[in-house]
Amino acid sequence: MDYISIIEQYYGSGTDAARLLIKHSRQVADLAIDIATRKPQLDIDIRFAYEAAMLHDIGIYLTDAPEIYCHGTEPYIKHGLLGRELLDSLGYHRHALVCERHTGAGLSKIDIVEQGLPLPVRDMLPLSIEEKLVCYADKFYSKSHPDRTATYESARKKLGKYGAATVVRFDALHELFG
Repeated sequence: MDYISIIEQYYGSGTDAARLLIKHSRQVADLAIDIATRKPQLDIDIRFAYEAAMLHDIGIYLTDAPEIYCHGTEPYIKHGLLGRELLDSLGYHRHALVCERHTGAGLSKIDIVEQGLPLPVRDMLPLSIEEKLVCYADKFYSKSHPDRTATYESARKKLGKYGAATVVRFDALHELFG
């Protein structure tokens, strides 16, 4: 799979949005591979984890997030769902699930209802080890501040504004991968 070609198909070649997405995705992918290499007992499919990390945010261009060069019409919270739909349409169903399930520390039906999120009311929680890994690694890098790496504590604090259950899920991911 040539994930760069897939990105460029939707973002163009050399655009600000493509450069930012590729930079962020490589940061996430590199951390995911570092973790997978240090945790062989987890039996992570390293190639798939890298590809999935490179494509986990493919749906952002459809969102209204001009600060990261995205000029779509959808709310940013939908980028995972939109990415899933896009990758499903291309036949990358396993990668598509990573898109949908990486937001926050995953989103539960309860999160969606209680926060009034414009998403289908269903669990969007990472299930496979690779989904969990990409979800976790993503929390250390921001597209808004691409030159910063978050600490565990700062990532945890940021997630805290979305509720205690989100922090509990992130702590569980940290226990597994940290």
